Amino acid sequence: MTDEKVARINELWHKSKSEEGLTEEEKKEQAELRQEHLQSIRRNLKATLDNTVVEYPDGTVKSIKEAGIKYAGIQ
Repeated sequence: MTDEKVARINELWHKSKSEEGLTEEEKKEQAELRQEHLQSIRRNLKATLDNTVVEYPDGTVKSIKEAGIKYAGIQ
């Protein structure tokens, strides 16, 4: 997600809290941007977890998948 989109999310949030509020079009844009942001966060978290390893006391190192650790809810 670009810095411009994050700035737009913040701009819409501030406008929603003002007396002016958001138009229906802006509410739709805000919802779409939030969904895109959440997808970006999930992708980044999954990539991090996919590259995480577990080191056992005997010195064995396995990836999370090899260790059988599951992380549900992240697609």
